[in-house]
Amino acid sequence: MSLSVALESPMSDDLDLLFLRHAADMHADTPPESIHMLPREDLAGPGIAFFTIRDGGQPVAMGALKRLSGQPPVAEIKSMQVLAEHRGRGLSRLMLGVLIGHARAQGWSRLYLETGVQPSFAAARALYESAGFARCGPFQGYAEDPNSLFLALNLDTPAESTA
Repeated sequence: MSLSVALESPMSDDLDLLFLRHAADMHADTPPESIHMLPREDLAGPGIAFFTIRDGGQPVAMGALKRLSGQPPVAEIKSMQVLAEHRGRGLSRLMLGVLIGHARAQGWSRLYLETGVQPSFAAARALYESAGFARCGPFQGYAEDPNSLFLALNLDTPAESTA
């Protein structure tokens, strides 16, 4: 099948499974007070770019960037999810590359993200670190949390290989 990546609305009905699986994955082994995913409706708001990867027209992955306030312009990666039955195909790396490319095209200087420390997040942490993300402290609106790891990528440097 053929892959396509597009900037879309997160409110499309055919994205229900992605959002259900994302919520289930976040609640599987993370205490509720340490879950920082945005509600679907908020991902349709201003300052957010929401992307999907489709395989033969079917949504199989999603990711979003949230513009953070302040100068220089920075953003946060939100809601990256690949359906479990499509993992192992490089779709997470593809989505991360799309998000980094979009951030660079917008002229943003830095990308941040929060991810879990639980074993279920090991693959995500490895992906982010392989793309050049480095540990940092809590950023805009976050506080220290034993269940969270904060990462940042400086976009003022040449593009990292995410292929």
